Parts: sequence; C-alpha cells; structure tokens
Amino acid sequence: MRQNGQAPETISNIARYFNQASSSAQQETLGLVVVEILRAGHTLSRKAICSKLLRRLELAATPEEESHLQDLIAMLFRCEE
Repeated sequence: MRQNGQAPETISNIARYFNQASSSAQQETLGLVVVEILRAGHTLSRKAICSKLLRRLELAATPEEESHLQDLIAMLFRCEE
C-alpha cells in the first residue's frame, strides 16, 4: 500500500538511513537535503537524496566537508538490506 505516493519499502529505507546518522551534523545535513527536495516538489527517495548529496560533494569547499558528505553517501549504500 502506498502512503503519500510512496511505497512503504521506500519510506522504511529512508527511515533506516536517517537512523544511521549518528552525529548531529549528519542529521542536520540530511534534514536540509530532505527539505530542499520536498520544497522543490520532488518525491523523496534514496535516489533524490543521493543526487543532492553528490551535488553538495561537487561543491564542497573543504576536505572536512567532503569527508562528511562521503560518509553520508556511504551510509546510503550500506542501508540496502
């Protein structure tokens, strides 16, 4: 059954991804990415989150920011069952 136009598996996968974010900086970045996606009127999905994180990685100004974003992207792919 779909909820708000999204399959329950998608919602569950995204929830697991957020639960893996251990630091407040990771949670803040994920929150900002989700708000950006939703405000643009796009469907929230792992693909959308990954795209936004990759774009932020391309624009990263410091090695620390790059590392932070790479960690989040890695979490996204570890989240698979």
